[in-house]
Amino acid sequence: MKAAWVGLVALVATSAWAQTATMKQLMLDLIHPASNDILLFVNRGAPKQDAQWAMVRRSALALEESGNLLTMAGRVPKEGDWAKDARALADVGAAAYKAAQAKDFPALAALTESLDASCTNCHKQYRPNVFPREGGSK
Repeated sequence: MKAAWVGLVALVATSAWAQTATMKQLMLDLIHPASNDILLFVNRGAPKQDAQWAMVRRSALALEESGNLLTMAGRVPKEGDWAKDARALADVGAAAYKAAQAKDFPALAALTESLDASCTNCHKQYRPNVFPREGGSK
């Protein structure tokens, strides 16, 4: 019984001190590289080796799970379409994973517009310095 309490206290203490990635870290170190990997493979032609398809699968899975990360408590802005945009990223990641799993290059290539749109739609709302709202930058 005492060991169980010690374990529980250690678990709580560890999770309380665990660091959560910032939005900037998620974007720069997870989401942007994953989307770029997929887009580069599409632009360069079909992956030729299993290892390349594996990289596409990993990138697709990272995008799919990023949708969950983006909607965690403390990350969701009170206004706008954040959750909808995060879901769009997750959905395109899931579709890319399915295409990569099947080694279906045409299906993967067909997702590039959806992938680009999932990023651009969110950035237009939440990164106006990157994508100025209509009417130009302020």
